[in-house]
Amino acid sequence: MKLETIIGLEIHVQLKTKSKMFCGCSTEIKHVKPNTSICPVCMGQPGTLPVVNQEAINFAHRICFALDFDINKKTKFDRKNYFYPDLPKGYQISQHELPMGENGSLPILVNGEKKEIAIERVHLEEDTGKLIHPKQLDYSLVDYNRAGTPLCEIVTHPVITSPAEAKRFMQELQLVMRYLDISDAEMEKGQLRCDGNISLRPVGDKK
Repeated sequence: MKLETIIGLEIHVQLKTKSKMFCGCSTEIKHVKPNTSICPVCMGQPGTLPVVNQEAINFAHRICFALDFDINKKTKFDRKNYFYPDLPKGYQISQHELPMGENGSLPILVNGEKKEIAIERVHLEEDTGKLIHPKQLDYSLVDYNRAGTPLCEIVTHPVITSPAEAKRFMQELQLVMRYLDISDAEMEKGQLRCDGNISLRPVGDKK
């Protein structure tokens, strides 16, 4: 039996808003001491009320227009509950049922052939903190300065058929994010991250 690769990508783009997704804390944390750009809202303290960052909404709409998404007239945020040491609330505010946009696409050129990569959805959520593992020590540290920073998640359909296509898609997407001026999209700084879902199927099987 001959098998072919099928790949779907989940991409997180860190948006360069001045403040976090649901509070007024600054996202400029490069030269800031750990755990100083935080507040009761992004730390999830009892009684706090998150307020959506309008600029993050605007940035998400730019992506929708650029990648030909159907923009939902109604959207909402949901709680994604899971435990992780750098997730201060014990849950992440994300979008599940009603994302910002659906059914987008991005054309790429690989080996002289044009292919349209179908994108399932784009939605907004907040980032986690950052774990630090000191060398030769038996403990880890956590910096919550990044917690709450706006993220835009872009999820493709499983239509990518080779590593070369996946690489080209990410390169093109990076260029789009920079052209739209919504993210510097530097992978080395964690501003553009990608999870690949890779499967094998019989050649010609479209299921």
